[in-house]
Amino acid sequence: MSAAPPPPPLSPMPLNYQTPPPPQVDLRKIATRQRAIMLCILGEIVLFVVMAVAPTPLRPLVALGIGCLGITASVFTFMLGTSVYGTGQGIMWGILSLIPYVGIIPLLIVNTKATNILRRHNIKVGLLGASPGQFS
Repeated sequence: MSAAPPPPPLSPMPLNYQTPPPPQVDLRKIATRQRAIMLCILGEIVLFVVMAVAPTPLRPLVALGIGCLGITASVFTFMLGTSVYGTGQGIMWGILSLIPYVGIIPLLIVNTKATNILRRHNIKVGLLGASPGQFS
């Protein structure tokens, strides 16, 4: 007599306390906002150097440019911060980026997080962020 084949293995039952999968991220949105922040960081560095070497009559004009660029950077820091950290921390990073001369630190922190997310999804990130051609 031949023995009956063994029954197929049962699939594991899902556990109710299992961690939910991480939410889907919009990589194009993160890359676009990160590129804007990279341009703001570059602009701030250039304007700080220009402020140091500019003649006295031009310094108020350079200071105005730094202020406008700081507000733009703050908006993009808020938008990128909400994408990578969540709403609460996005607001915090946006407000912290408004502090003169110290505001570049939140830009760098949020930018580093965005770079890590993009690299985790096999997107190459260069000096000015991810190339838009990688998303087509």
